[in-house]
This record gives sequence, C-alpha cells and structure tokens, in this order.
Amino acid sequence: MQDINIKITDRNGVTHDVVAPTDMAMNLMEVVRSYELAEEGTIGICGGMAMCASCQCYVNSEHDLPEMTDDEDAMLAEAFNVEDNSRLGCQIQITPEIDGLEVELAPNLNLYI
Repeated sequence: MQDINIKITDRNGVTHDVVAPTDMAMNLMEVVRSYELAEEGTIGICGGMAMCASCQCYVNSEHDLPEMTDDEDAMLAEAFNVEDNSRLGCQIQITPEIDGLEVELAPNLNLYI
C-alpha cells in the first residue's frame, strides 16, 4: 500500500493537502467526496461515468496523466468553464504516478436553482 499527496483547491479557493490511497481503485472525484471538499450533491452526480462534468477540475501541475478517453473529451466539449487543463476527476485514477498532483475544482453550475 502506498499513499500519495494531492493538493486540491476547492470552489471557495481554499487549498487542501490530502492523502489518497493507491490501493483502493479510487479516482480523484471519489477523493474529493471522501474529504467533503465539494458541497453535497455537486460532484460526481453521474456516479463517475464521465456523463455530467460535475467533477471537472483544472490540473495545475506538470503530471503525465493518462490520455483523455473519447467519453471524457466529448463531455468536456459540452461542459462550461472548460480550460486547456480541464479534466474530469472521475477519470483520474489514484496511482503512485500522480503523487504531488495539484488540481482546482471548476466552478459549480447549479442548474437546479
């Protein structure tokens, strides 16, 4: 078992240093949920299927992440506030290779207000 460190800036601009396990097949969206870094019901709405972009984040470090899947690319093509460094947190697996990753959660667009 190896834990890694990730810096996650929440939607309020607060940066959190979190420890994430690499042996539980988790993704970044699940880590954000487990640390309650996003308001309940505002992240991972589709359950991590790359179908809602509620877990969109901006990757602010120079990590060599796996290439974007067609599903992730298509979802980001329809999402709001997309930047060149946008990724879906549900598609970033927690592995030893991403130790030190720095991300910022994209703004929440609550369409149900």
